[in-house]
Order: sequence, then structure tokens, then C-alpha cells
Amino acid sequence: MAAERPPTDHEPDYRFTLANERTFLAWIRTALGLLAAGVAVRQLVPPFEVPWATTALAVGCLALAVLVAGTSFPRWRRVQAAMRSGAALPRNRVLVVLTAAVLVLAGFAAVLVVFA
Repeated sequence: MAAERPPTDHEPDYRFTLANERTFLAWIRTALGLLAAGVAVRQLVPPFEVPWATTALAVGCLALAVLVAGTSFPRWRRVQAAMRSGAALPRNRVLVVLTAAVLVLAGFAAVLVVFA
């Protein structure tokens, strides 16, 4: 039985590299959209009856923008390294956090619009 050799670094097919880059740019666009939403909520949405609600929505959007932008480049780098070494692609736990946070913010906004 031959010993297993560690995978060597090789340049992945350029299409995969470009797809990884497009995914990174989509994450950045998402962060920019959340940033714009946070600023818009704070500056353009009339205040709700609950005095802190507008600020809470804005801060939630801005915090998500920071999370998405802050995790997008390390994820791009991990995926690129996995492709170069022939390893499995890493899991992305940020997707679950982002989904849950957007659902919470949307639910909070819906409650404010209907009841406040």
C-alpha cells in the first residue's frame, strides 16, 4: 500500500477562480446594500412611535453590513486555497447567520409597520 502524498498546489481552472471572484463581489454588493439600507432607514424613514425603533433597524443593517464585508475576503481566500490544493470547499456559516439576522430584522420591521 503506497503512502498518500499531500496534494500539491496547482492553478485551478480560471473559470473557477473567476466564479469565486464573482461570489466575493456579490458578498461585497450585499454589504453595500445593507449599508445603504441602514443609512436610508436612519435618515429617510419617519420615526415610529417606539423612539428607539428606527435606530435599532439602522444599526441592525449596519452591523450586518460589517459582518458580511468583514467575512467576505477571508472566505474568498479559503475557497481559493482549497481549489489550489484540491481540498473540499469550506463550509460557510455566515449564510445561516445572515439569513437569520435578515429574517429577524424583517420581522421587526413588519411588526413596527403594522403595530406602531
